[in-house]
Parts: sequence; C-alpha cells; structure tokens
Amino acid sequence: MTKLRKRMLSDLQLRGLAATTQKDYILRVAKLGTYFRRPPDQLDATHVRQFLHYLINRRKASPATHHGYVAAFKFFYDVTVERPEVMASIPFPKVPKKLPEVLSRQEVEQLLDATHALKYKALFMAAYGAGLRVSEACALQTTDIDRSRMLIHVHAGKGSKDRYVMLSPRLLACLEQYWRAARPPGPYFFPARGRTEPITRYTASLALDKVVAHCGLAKPVTMHSFRHAFATHLLEAGTDIGVIQTMLGHSRIDTTARYTQVTALHTSSLCSPLELPPKPPTKEGG
Repeated sequence: MTKLRKRMLSDLQLRGLAATTQKDYILRVAKLGTYFRRPPDQLDATHVRQFLHYLINRRKASPATHHGYVAAFKFFYDVTVERPEVMASIPFPKVPKKLPEVLSRQEVEQLLDATHALKYKALFMAAYGAGLRVSEACALQTTDIDRSRMLIHVHAGKGSKDRYVMLSPRLLACLEQYWRAARPPGPYFFPARGRTEPITRYTASLALDKVVAHCGLAKPVTMHSFRHAFATHLLEAGTDIGVIQTMLGHSRIDTTARYTQVTALHTSSLCSPLELPPKPPTKEGG
C-alpha cells in the first residue's frame, strides 16, 4: 500500500466512515490515478473534469455512480492532500429520486419458498423480517439475538449507529433451525465458506440472483428489495411511520416517508373522480 493510500485510509478511519465507504473511496481515487497513469495528488481540476466526462459519456455511469466519484474525490482533495481548490468548481450531480420497486407479500414468500439452501433462506428472511441492510444481515451474530425480548441488536449500522429491531417468532425458528444444522464456526450466523468472517454482500447478492432467476420474477430484485418490502408492508399493516423510521435506522423522517408513495394503504381507500356521483344541477333562481 502506498503512503498516499495509507494516509487517505487513516483520514477515512479518523472520521469514522463505514468500512465499505472507505473501500469505495480509495478504489475510486485509485481509478482516477490509473486513468492518467499518474499519482492522483499530482492531478488538478482539469483532470478530474476529464475523468468525470469519461465516466458519463464513455462508461455511461449513472447519476448515483457519478455522485459517488465526486464524493470520493472531494474527500481526497479537501482532506487528504489539502487542496480544496481542485474540487471547488466541480458540483455534485443531481440524482433522480426514484421510488423503489416493491415486492408484494406473495412475491416475498415465493422467493423464500424457492430458496432451498437453509443458510440463504435464513439470510433473506432476516433481511425481510427485520428490515436489515444487506451488510447488517451478513454481519448478524449469535449474540445479537435477544430471545427474551424478541429483539435483534444491530451494531454499527449506517452512520455507525446501533439500533434494535423486531425479531419475529418465524425468523427466530428459522435461525435456530439453520444454526443447529450448520453449527457455524465463530460468532457470525453466516460465515464465508471455510472461514469465520461473514459472507460478503456480493456473495449474498449472487445467491439471491440465482433464486430470482429460478422464480422468473419480472421485477428487478436485490437484497435491498427485502428492506423496501419490510417498510412498505408494515406501513400497509397500519404501523406508525415513526416506529418504522426507528427500526430502519433512518435519521430523517422524510427518508421513511417515501414509502407512503408506494404503499397501497393510502390509495386503496381513495375514490377516483371517475367514481364520484354527478353533482345535481342547481336550480336557477332558487
């Protein structure tokens, strides 16, 4: 590891950014240097702009990907090499706010039924039943399960925040069945094959892709789809949005409120103007 990379990693760690964010930022800055075949601390704003145009026009990068690169470069030049002028005139792109594609309860059950490997069935059920992010589900430990209070302790979620989420009896039964069958070594429920570290997000996503292909679902499905479904189905069941916000670990209520736009709860009880009875004519001169 170069001195520059070590310095950036140290800066990222001192600011308490998530391990995945640290890895992504370092990789993106490294790609900038590789593109120009020069150390990134020797580049300037012109180089950054040229690289971003390459991402947009040649690599067809999405606005979200573009945004991630700008964030990484801004951290590197503002913090690590203390050259804020490099990024001063380079804006963050506007990222469209798309509504999530939500699985129905029937589609979730279809996916779970089609998952024959008990390890991945337990993983998917944890992601859906507790609204966990994929990284949180993969890192689930046996000591996180509180059977007496029927809660799961999520450690260092997004923003390095701990929280408690619900533990359903069905999820607990599945986790116990899997644990008795697999007896995973180490503290993690879902270790990587032959290791004690947890499986990666990539491994979990790959397993889900195989199940989705087998089911033939037309909707795009990712591990995060389970979290979207968790929030939407709870909202449809009448759960207070503030409670859902707490379980999801959202800092802002408006982040959770977007699920009100995809739930059937708020639309099924509404009446279209087409269904309204015609207004009786008024009597002239009455």
